[in-house]
Amino acid sequence: MTSDDYREVTEEEKMQTTEGVDTTVADSAKDTDDTPTDLTEGHKDASKTEDAGKGNDKDYEDVCFICRRPESKAGRMFHLPNHICVCDDCMHRTMDTVSQFDYQGTLGDPNMDGAPGFSFINLANLQGDGGIPNKQKLKKKKEGEEQIPVLDIKNIPAPHKIKESLDQYVVGQEHAKKVISVAVYNHYKRVATGTMDEIEIEKSNMLMIGPTGCGKTYLVKTLARLLDVPLAIADATSLTEAGYIGDDIESVISKLLAAADNDVERAEMGIVFIDEIDKIAKKQNTNSRDVSGESVQQGMLKLLEGAEIEVPVGASSKGAMVPLATVNTRNILFICGGAFPELDTIVKERLNKAASIGFGSALKDAYDKDKNILDQVKVEDIRKFGMIPEFIGRLPVIFTLQSLTEEMMIRILREPKNAILKQYQKLLELDEVKLDFTDGALKAIAEKAMQQDTGARALRSIIEEFMLDIMYEIPKDDNIGTVTITEDYIRGKGGPVIGLRGSEPALLPDHEEKN
Repeated sequence: MTSDDYREVTEEEKMQTTEGVDTTVADSAKDTDDTPTDLTEGHKDASKTEDAGKGNDKDYEDVCFICRRPESKAGRMFHLPNHICVCDDCMHRTMDTVSQFDYQGTLGDPNMDGAPGFSFINLANLQGDGGIPNKQKLKKKKEGEEQIPVLDIKNIPAPHKIKESLDQYVVGQEHAKKVISVAVYNHYKRVATGTMDEIEIEKSNMLMIGPTGCGKTYLVKTLARLLDVPLAIADATSLTEAGYIGDDIESVISKLLAAADNDVERAEMGIVFIDEIDKIAKKQNTNSRDVSGESVQQGMLKLLEGAEIEVPVGASSKGAMVPLATVNTRNILFICGGAFPELDTIVKERLNKAASIGFGSALKDAYDKDKNILDQVKVEDIRKFGMIPEFIGRLPVIFTLQSLTEEMMIRILREPKNAILKQYQKLLELDEVKLDFTDGALKAIAEKAMQQDTGARALRSIIEEFMLDIMYEIPKDDNIGTVTITEDYIRGKGGPVIGLRGSEPALLPDHEEKN
């Protein structure tokens, strides 16, 4: 391969090509002077319609169908049928290769005896779109337009306003909401202002620790919706070391690029939430190569710190047929979350070891009933769990979420803007039926959810179980006007109270107040 294989197009070549095209157009215009005017106008209308249909494609860069380089790197493109684009270098190399064979004689031979085993494909006969889809193309930077900054320091909400917005969707977790509000505010101040007085402000990546179902993922989703920035949620369980089956580490940024509609500048200021981060901890007592544990942590160091990496566009792993884009992760906020099972045991061992000698020492079972034992977690506990020190050091903000109590479960059922009860009430409103829950029913649902020990996810499964028969029977009878879920129905001692349209609703057992 020579140095001219991937060369930039010079201005002289552009001028020669333009002159050649103009000459060809002028000659064709002389030959078609007698063409009727209405046919010419019809051709113009058809071309306008075709250009209008490709309006979305003009927002993206053309990508060479052979070498997968974008237009910004490969230069001009030759447009073939079915939206196939080929760069100048690949077209010349293809012609040089084909010119070594007697392809003209082969084309003229109907029996193809000159080239046995070879056949030619007509691109016009391809079905559908033979080009590269837009999800594998980068957004084109339009010349002449003023670049609007993605973030404006004046439009960044203050921490207390961020927390007020989170309070409308997330119940409890006051400390976690305060920490994440301040960290996000400081991070986007840093992004919007750059450096001040030659002082470079480092990133404030976060690590969330909390039991399952306490609202880690929901908190990040709500935050991204409020800030209106690209958000990518990745699962660490599918990540493996480069060269092994599974998603490459760069696929985390690839998802963020897709969420930003393949706009690199917008993606470089987004949020990446890596869930189940505890699943890439070092494997204990293993003799095999740990390709999905410590190796993944080491590969993620450059992402968390901030570096320019090659990201596959529209794919989860790098390959010969996948376009690559360069993304700088310096201004990307990384939030890692995980349940960290058995971490509470490590914390208890450390606390018992520190306070088990001498008079007045704590008992060994003093922390067994403490549900919020993770509030006392330290970096040494996380390191003992299996996270390497270099990885923990790149997550300076570490905070925990509390496990849900029965009272918090009841509040989750009815207080948030999109509470579970409001969702089912909306479903029945479409059938013109009013749904009510008594206070006793909510308490019984919360008790059952606490027994399952799966957090707020248990609430939906319990309500879905009891609402199944109701949602099945209501469409049968148009006379049903109200449905009230009682405590006896949840505990299996009775049924729901059904009210008919135009009649007085039946009294509830024990005169319970409707919610």
